[in-house]
Amino acid sequence: MENNVKSAAVDGIIEADAVIIGAGPVGLFQVFELGLLEIKAHVIDSLPVVGGQCVELYPDKPIYDIPAVPVCTGQELTDNLLKQIEPFSPTFHLGQEVTVVQKREDGRFDVETSTGTRFITKTIFIAAGVGSFQPRTLKVDGIEQFENSQVFYRVKDPAKFEGKNIVICGGGDSALDWALNFVGKAESVILLHRREEFRAAPASVAKMKELCEQYEMQFLVGQVTGTEIADGKLKEVKVTGADGVTRRLPLDMLLVFFGLSPKLGPIAEWGLDIERKQLKVMDTEKFETNVPGIFAVGDINTYPGKKKLILSGFHEAALAAFGAAPYIFPEKKIHMQYTTTSPKLHKILGVETPVFD
Repeated sequence: MENNVKSAAVDGIIEADAVIIGAGPVGLFQVFELGLLEIKAHVIDSLPVVGGQCVELYPDKPIYDIPAVPVCTGQELTDNLLKQIEPFSPTFHLGQEVTVVQKREDGRFDVETSTGTRFITKTIFIAAGVGSFQPRTLKVDGIEQFENSQVFYRVKDPAKFEGKNIVICGGGDSALDWALNFVGKAESVILLHRREEFRAAPASVAKMKELCEQYEMQFLVGQVTGTEIADGKLKEVKVTGADGVTRRLPLDMLLVFFGLSPKLGPIAEWGLDIERKQLKVMDTEKFETNVPGIFAVGDINTYPGKKKLILSGFHEAALAAFGAAPYIFPEKKIHMQYTTTSPKLHKILGVETPVFD
């Protein structure tokens, strides 16, 4: 999917000032910061929709640490960011992965995607989160045939699970959050984890145990080791406990939250310095990688003191935009301006400059 394609293209190659890889919150805010400097961006993402992990993994989960926004969901954050960047008319290239990044003799970069879209760009901003990620799947023979019908690795439509008998596997925040969410909505909720200890927030664990004591849900220690199929449907899962005994759990839906398996994918082949599957940035002034003209912002980067927070990514995007400006406007002196007072920025944003008495 592509939209707002207005850039010059020569022989099918799009010439760009900036290409952003990743359409999560930080990638979207990168569009805004570049836009304030009058730099138009193309945004590429392997997912079919914008929003990154926020929308793909927890669209309805509340986020509490966005400055001046007491609470919002991942979907609401994405929607607001899209509204914020409307004045800059970014071009989105969705459902495609960047496969090739090569430095040209003129200092620009050749970029190509898995669908054959090609760019020549002056700068690249990698805002790819944890890279391309896949849920860790349940390793039980034949279970894959029920994916997205009875077996799910993420919740996109919570209403689908209401009134159902649900078994949820996992011991992290996602497993606990959804177990608590479905109590009172689903017909029954059973949480299954391989051990008594959890990786989730202690308050969530305490609430889960309280609901178990009230017979609102169940918690079992064990692992899924088999299935019972009848009439082409998953009827039961076989669960082997720590005592070695295998029990049968009837169910309608099985939710599995074993975490994500992050993969850098083609990014690992672009000549960038990598440390523990993250891109090292040379300094925290520009968040530029070891390859001049390529910047890394958000969860994909690493540097001393790095904190994986959305608000940190927003800060990094602002400084990366200023760091990239000399590549795009080599003859232009970039002045710091404020959106509250700058008539120029008001014009760029399409708002009126206020008049104070």
